Order: sequence, then C-alpha cells, then structure tokens
Amino acid sequence: MLRHHENSSMNSKINTYNPDLPVHMTFEEHDWHLLAEYWYPVALARDISEQPYGTMLLDMPLVIYKAGDELIVAKDACPHRGVPLSLGKNDGQGVVCRYHGLRFGKQGHCNRIPAHPEQKISPRFNLRTYAAVERYGLIWCSLSTDKEATPNIPVLPFWEDAEYQQLVCPAVDFQCFAGRQLEGFIDVAHFAWVHPDTFGDPENAEVPDYKTFETKTGFNADYWSSVGRYPIGLDQRGKDGFQWLRHFEIHLPFTATLTIHFPNNTKQVIMNAASPMTARSTRLFAPICRNYDKDLPVEDAYDFNLKIFEEDRLVSESQKPEYLPLDLSIEAHFPADRSSSMYRKLLRKKGFSPLFAA
Repeated sequence: MLRHHENSSMNSKINTYNPDLPVHMTFEEHDWHLLAEYWYPVALARDISEQPYGTMLLDMPLVIYKAGDELIVAKDACPHRGVPLSLGKNDGQGVVCRYHGLRFGKQGHCNRIPAHPEQKISPRFNLRTYAAVERYGLIWCSLSTDKEATPNIPVLPFWEDAEYQQLVCPAVDFQCFAGRQLEGFIDVAHFAWVHPDTFGDPENAEVPDYKTFETKTGFNADYWSSVGRYPIGLDQRGKDGFQWLRHFEIHLPFTATLTIHFPNNTKQVIMNAASPMTARSTRLFAPICRNYDKDLPVEDAYDFNLKIFEEDRLVSESQKPEYLPLDLSIEAHFPADRSSSMYRKLLRKKGFSPLFAA
C-alpha cells in the first residue's frame, strides 16, 4: 500500500511502498492489521494442485499451488514486475510467470530466471509467502501469523469421527461484509421470514429466550425451539413436541459452528467460515459433519445448503449500512438479538472500529 512521507528538504510528498499491505485496501489500516492476525479459509483443498490457483484475502491477492507435498500460499505477484502468477502454469518444477518466465518452486523460492540462466538468484526474487495449512477439506491462511506457530483454527466437531460423514460444500460468494454474513448465520429470528421455502415456518416465528456465554475465542449460545431443520414438504421424521437444540460456537472474527440435535440422537454440524476477500466481498466455506442420511448423494446436501445460503445472500447483500455497526446505539435491537449483540460487543472488545469495515 502506498504511503506519503514529507521530505523537508524538497518540501514535497514522496510515495513509498509497503509490500506487506495490499495496494488497494478497502479496510481501515488499523482493522486490517488486527484481521491479518486471524486464520481464514481461502480455497477448497480439492481445487488445489501443482497448477496456480488465484484468490484474495483481506484485499491481498493470493496464489496457491503445491510443490510435491508442500502447500504454498503466496502473494499473487511476481517480485520482478508484479504480474499475477495465477496467470502462469506449472512446468513440473514450479509455477512459471507469464511475463518473463521466472519460475517459483518449493517455499516460493525462485529457481529460474531465463534471461540470466547462469546468474545466482537473489532472495529478492522469492515470493512473499504466508502461513497456511489444510484442515476440514479447506486451505486456511493467515497473513501475519508466524509460519511455525500453531494454527489458531476453529474446531469442527466430529471431523475425525468414523461414525459421521464429512462433506465440504462448494464455496458461495456474497457481495457483502463478512461480519454481516456471519451475523445472519447466528440470527435465530429470521428463520420464518428468510427460509420459508427450506426449513423455516411462517406460522412459528416466536423466538424463545436464550443466553450467550463468552469463551476464550468468542461465545457460545444454546437455542431451543420447535423449529426443525428438515426440508419443507418432505417426511419430517420428527416427534411431536420435540425441541430442537441448536448449539452455536462463535470463533471471532468470522467463523461459527452450528450443531443441530435431531431426533433419535442424530446430529449435524455445519461450519460457517466467512472469508473476507475485501470489505464488501465474502467467500463462504461450509464443511459439514452428520451421522444420518449417509447413503444419500452428497449433491443433495450441497443443493439444500446452497438453497439456504442463497436465501441468506439476498438479505445480506441488501443490508444498509454495508458495514457492521459495533456501536450498539446505531441500530435497534430486541431480545432475540442476544447473539448479534454479543458478537458486536466482543468485536469491539478486540479493538475493531465502531463502524467496522466502513
């Protein structure tokens, strides 16, 4: 990102460049540095190979590729002249830049400069790489965490449990701030109005009281109600008077897991991991674990969840203001908003701006 510095001798402003910041930043710099400390999913693991894959996180363009068994997530810009490496191809020994043929292999190190094949390659030609790891069928990345540090990634219950089926839904893009999307996921009052064609019940809109509990990484909430989770119009397989427990675990800033307790001791866990590409665009990743319907095509689960996400997307993309007001006096609240109010309070407690992503 460009910064202006005064030069007293020439009485002019000189642009300087900080390669650790995005060139085009849509976040306040203060918020960007705080957000860069966290981990976010940036791709489906099944989409990553030796060929370069381009994406974005916190306004930073990224390229992802594999060199043997090694996973590389780097800034998507050739150190020579800034052309995205995601435009190139892997020739078996690394990703080759489309502009001058520089090649990048393990650890993002440059291993060939065709214009000077005999010249020793300076470390200045190595890629700027980031901490990355594969988990829950996703590639996770942090832009400022030390690569040797233990990844602080939310726990997804039952991912290693052989009694459960593990699914990774296709990613869904939202043209809104990640905080708005995540807040919609933990909102329990919108079921009847946003999801009447999937699982909501317009005749059952009342929200029973519930509580939130602060944790080291965010907060939890247990919400009991008679609103089910099966597709409307299908055999509900429920029980009269059955109370559905939705157990939410929110991991700041933009990830939440929801464990839904079905009848007959069956469960589904879905992780809503909202990855902030920019302050106005979010890529949603959703790995799922369930111990029922394991014999059905996974595409059925993908389609049903996509339908729910599309219902949410319509609302999230139309909210005004686009930013998330962490100052609770800016918007009105009612008791069913306990989770969203707690979410905003804890984000403010972490030091994010009152007009978050304004």
